[in-house]
Amino acid sequence: MSGSYLARALMAMVLAAFQINAIAMESDTKPNIVIIMADDMGFDDVSFRGSNEFLTPNIDALAYSGVILNNLYTPAMCTPSRAALLTGKYPLNTGMQHYVLVNDQPWSLPVNETTMGEIFHEHGYFTSLIGKWHLGMSRKAYTPTFRGFDQHYGYLGSYVDYYNQIMDQGSANYSKGHDFRDNLKPVCDRNGTYVTDLLTEAAVKRILTHNYHEQPLFMIFSHLAPHSANDDDPLQAPEEEIAKFAYIEDPRRRKYAAMVSKLDESVGLVVEALSHGGVLNNTILLFLSDNGGPTTGMHSTTASNYPLRGQKNSPWEGGLRSSAAIWSTQLEKLGTIWKQKIYIGDLLPTLAAAAKIHLDLEALKIDGLNLWPSLRYGYESVEREIMHNIDDIFHYEVYAKGKWKFINGTTLEGKFDGWLGTRPANDSNQIDPRFENYEDLVKHSRVWKYLHIITGDKPIQLLEHRQHSVIKCLYQNTSEGVTCNPLEAPCLFDLDTDPCEQNNLYEKYKNSTIFSNIMERIEYFRNNAHPINNKPADYRCNPANFNGEWTWWEDVLEGNGVAKVNLNITFMQLLTLTS
Repeated sequence: MSGSYLARALMAMVLAAFQINAIAMESDTKPNIVIIMADDMGFDDVSFRGSNEFLTPNIDALAYSGVILNNLYTPAMCTPSRAALLTGKYPLNTGMQHYVLVNDQPWSLPVNETTMGEIFHEHGYFTSLIGKWHLGMSRKAYTPTFRGFDQHYGYLGSYVDYYNQIMDQGSANYSKGHDFRDNLKPVCDRNGTYVTDLLTEAAVKRILTHNYHEQPLFMIFSHLAPHSANDDDPLQAPEEEIAKFAYIEDPRRRKYAAMVSKLDESVGLVVEALSHGGVLNNTILLFLSDNGGPTTGMHSTTASNYPLRGQKNSPWEGGLRSSAAIWSTQLEKLGTIWKQKIYIGDLLPTLAAAAKIHLDLEALKIDGLNLWPSLRYGYESVEREIMHNIDDIFHYEVYAKGKWKFINGTTLEGKFDGWLGTRPANDSNQIDPRFENYEDLVKHSRVWKYLHIITGDKPIQLLEHRQHSVIKCLYQNTSEGVTCNPLEAPCLFDLDTDPCEQNNLYEKYKNSTIFSNIMERIEYFRNNAHPINNKPADYRCNPANFNGEWTWWEDVLEGNGVAKVNLNITFMQLLTLTS
């Protein structure tokens, strides 16, 4: 589905929207909250960070018009990151700290954890999840509409094909399985529609037809883009979109650029829908990625985290730092860069505070901080402690407090420990030709147009603002500084001066109070960690046994589900499955 078709469909739904929302929302109503989450997007793959390889005018317009969250941190992988967002807790305090949840594994975010969906639902919000879940599906009780969401439209597992919504987990010789649902009902009639467009259509429809007078809207729009699809065709985008980036020589990078471009278009259409629905003025809008991008290795996409070190599934800044921005008329300092360190788990208490929701912190035992007062007024006064992870299977730990970051051990024997992202020189023929008119491009985007209808077109020096959001490394050459190999000895960095993790200060500070305090805190978190939830594969999940669907197989096999089981299983297979 093309962007122009989506735009026409959006306008058609505007008429219905105005019948429901005849007048603008009163200023004292609870704010609507829309979180747009990219999947595996590289830190440098939004052009407000300074790259000119391909441009993201709508996301950039949101960043320049709102507040750039310059130091937003996430876990380094999909499942832990989503768990932290929904619970406000570090993954090691919910058992989600090790790796991701694979489709064939029978576990989930613990059902006794209270989710962001449940909290906002209990306080009068209609809660919508559009897109990816990835927090458990072997039982219905693990799925979104049982975990606080009134609506789920999307997929339950880790990823799908962009056109047929098939997930092929070939590692165990399962059949290919369809994974796309409207709440609990499989959606099988949209094959051939590009999934970024399909999800955007659903988000736009919800925004335009929702009755805001009855309930404010809380939406997490969790994109597939730009995560890879199945291994046989990992990078997918419409041909007409790929053609826009013909100047990029690497065909994989060209497709990736097109995938990000469709994501950028989606952000524009969501903002347009909020404007046409008459609720943009009373909406908090947040954009972020769930973790760093995978430049190389499994599910790699050519994503670039330049100039940061590492990538997805690594303890480095390239895996943990997200390019993010927020916009709301409640924010006093729009058009600024907020340098306060903020963790994805802070979003639950922070957004709850913005919605005047009182949280029972003693009962919830969340790790996140309410940073809404600081964010609203632009203060940068909290020395944020972040226990990024303690993984006693991969044997690494990552801790940060204030400017200090400690790493001990790493993932996959250090394969992702280097500086993997690159950026073409500005005099290269690999630069987006639209960059010559970059400022006009941003100011003619949908996002700029609709946000500035509300705030007025106050002067923002875009190129100067952009320069301030560019990460500046301590050294130009990564070979400078004191080297660090976390497989041999711990590493300690001063991120305020060394965001690219080039200069290891461990030897200098290993006998200091700073270091002893770090070790004491890590030991505290280790002693209080939740046991790891991960379970081995349950081969009974094979979609071939459930009408070709990835589904809640444990319930079905116990007689509590709705899918019909294929009973054409040999005796030997049965023995294997039940052993």
